[in-house]
Amino acid sequence: MLRSILQKVTLRLEQLFSQRPFSEPRQAKCIEPHIGYATADTLVLRGRALAEKRRFDADRTNTVLQNIMQSAQRFVTSEVADVAVRAGDVVGRTDEEGYFQLTLPFRPAPGWHYEDVFLPNGLATPCPALVPHPDAPAMLISDIDDTVLRTRAWSLISNLWTTFSGNVNTREMHKDAIEVYAQLQETYQLPIYYVSSSPWNLHSFLNDLFHKSKLPSGPMFLRDLGVDETKFITSGHGSHKGDSIDILMHANPQLPAILCGDSGQEDARIYRDAVLRHPGRVRAVVLRTTGAGRDEEDAQNLKTLRETGVPVFSGLDFRDFLPELKSLIRKGET
Repeated sequence: MLRSILQKVTLRLEQLFSQRPFSEPRQAKCIEPHIGYATADTLVLRGRALAEKRRFDADRTNTVLQNIMQSAQRFVTSEVADVAVRAGDVVGRTDEEGYFQLTLPFRPAPGWHYEDVFLPNGLATPCPALVPHPDAPAMLISDIDDTVLRTRAWSLISNLWTTFSGNVNTREMHKDAIEVYAQLQETYQLPIYYVSSSPWNLHSFLNDLFHKSKLPSGPMFLRDLGVDETKFITSGHGSHKGDSIDILMHANPQLPAILCGDSGQEDARIYRDAVLRHPGRVRAVVLRTTGAGRDEEDAQNLKTLRETGVPVFSGLDFRDFLPELKSLIRKGET
């Protein structure tokens, strides 16, 4: 009942903000590119068509109120639905939230690629996509909140305050995750993917934050917080992460996975289920113990995860597990 009421209220507010009386329908004038990925024989490009793209001033001298106002603006988007987008000979249309996905029937050489995506007005926007190196012995799939970025996601109030009151120059990253991910990528050419329940509205913010902190970049699988007559936000936290892991497993059938997360958002249970769905594919699980510690449910989820037989490393600092992770990767190469 409460969820239904929230859906109706939120939908009405969104409609009110979107209505522009006596004005022409929105026209797609720009594309916000999202990082794409590769399958065995395709390149997947992603992004969002917008009527306008806002710029944000991420100054260290910003007041909390300024940061909150700018953060809120990220969620009041001018998306444009049902717009034709094109890359090469492949044509698609944006959905009701302005998102698109174009699957190009080829897989270019390993590394970063930028393919032009065109709007009907002829504007071309380079959309990035990552193709894993053929010698990579594994892939790393990582959560974001409290795994690489300090968020306090275990508490809704703390999470919202941290998310809205900071900017790209004030948010804190976990330095141990940056160091470990960078070493694994540099040493073994591991592709890194990020799965998170954070909304797509934060994609550009997270991309800027990762670049600034020198956390290795990679395709992100974020969550659609859209609202319409038939939905109030998309799949839940667990199912979204699980679905994203499944996509990456199918996209990279030759690569085993290292799963990284934390103890604050049921990652142990989500990763256990992924291990069971993909037997033999998960080489290790790494979990950060968050400031919330572990409750009884967390402890039980961790126990059942260990019972799968997959090596599980759990603690405060990822650097403590780097030698074991390197050993597991080297073992898989032989």
